[in-house]
Amino acid sequence: MSNMELSGIDRTVIGADRAPSSQRADSALAPTATKGKLGTRGLQLLSWFAPIALVVIWEWLAQAGWLLPQVLPAPSKVIRTAFKLATTGTLLNDLGVSLLRAAAGFVIGTAIGGGLGILVGFSRIAEALIDRSVQMIRAIPFLAALPLVIVWLGVGETQKIFLVALGVTFPIYINTVLGIRQVDPKLLELGRVQGLSSLQLIRRIILPGALPSILTGVRSALATAWLALVVAETIGAQSGIGFLAMDAREFLRTDVIVLTIVIYALIGVAADGIARFLERRLLAWHPNYGAAR
Repeated sequence: MSNMELSGIDRTVIGADRAPSSQRADSALAPTATKGKLGTRGLQLLSWFAPIALVVIWEWLAQAGWLLPQVLPAPSKVIRTAFKLATTGTLLNDLGVSLLRAAAGFVIGTAIGGGLGILVGFSRIAEALIDRSVQMIRAIPFLAALPLVIVWLGVGETQKIFLVALGVTFPIYINTVLGIRQVDPKLLELGRVQGLSSLQLIRRIILPGALPSILTGVRSALATAWLALVVAETIGAQSGIGFLAMDAREFLRTDVIVLTIVIYALIGVAADGIARFLERRLLAWHPNYGAAR
């Protein structure tokens, strides 16, 4: 088989038969036209307009006395509090502890969810054995499972990492299965006609075709990881951003509470930015990713 034929299978053919050519052209031209008017940097700046406007209005309302400091402190006060906690080392220590917990749970959950998703995606027998149990566990809320997890694992680091891993597993699992099952059968047939082996079909057609869905699962899992960590750090934690918020609640420090919320939001934006970067790099061949984003 020639290199030209393999290149056509790897990059061009995936997703080529999913829509008529006119629809693909329209969907490709729309973001390109918008991007041409504003540019990539202009679009990035535009995405920050609403958050910055909200902060400005918030500061104005607080300075005008419409917002009581005990209810919602001004952004300037929150910034001063952040600087004070950072200089004492408290904020950086708690932030580092939370990041380590989230990273450990994310890696474990991704490995479990991805492994199970690949098994179920490729095997109907594995689906019959695994999927129903996974869906039943997924339906259990964090707060309902928390007492049993504490009985099993206590309130130490293991409990917190376990809850994060549990939350991450399900979006990775669901999107991995969905991505594998949504690969166009025509592409598989084309690969067989070209003489690709089963391993080559998986590596060159199935996994690249499933990658957009898998990366969507990663983005969802990043948000779920922080949600699970907040729940975990409210019970028996001695450090971490969640502990900082709970400790501030005891002393009615609304400025610290708002600071922790802002930190969660900024971490979420940074994590989503990393996921988008991975999409642009790994899906450069896809018409809806790469240069269009």
